[in-house]
Amino acid sequence: MSASAFSLNSLYPEDRFEVTAGEPVLGGIKGTSRHYFCPSCMTWVFTRPDALDGFVNARSAMFELAADHRPFMETYASEAVGWATTGADRSFEGVPQESQFSELLGAYAEWDGRVKA
Repeated sequence: MSASAFSLNSLYPEDRFEVTAGEPVLGGIKGTSRHYFCPSCMTWVFTRPDALDGFVNARSAMFELAADHRPFMETYASEAVGWATTGADRSFEGVPQESQFSELLGAYAEWDGRVKA
């Protein structure tokens, strides 16, 4: 896997995620989280994170209309380069505390992340 100024991802419940074309292959870092790649170009497409059983972390750039998916939250802002901004509504220096998850889920449910024309 390679690095960039940031990585845009979207977290989905496993039962709401579907690969609609092709057959991804395992690759990347070998561990309990499973990273899936395009078998042709080896682009990282999605991850089934071990720490979030029942969820899929999809690479937002892989969406057909990727520009329509504005980020709600950014993590590890402490590691960001100054010129790379996401415009996310919420920002955390690392990962939010577990005690914040309930509030974040409620805020996300009310959030309208559609790109305004």
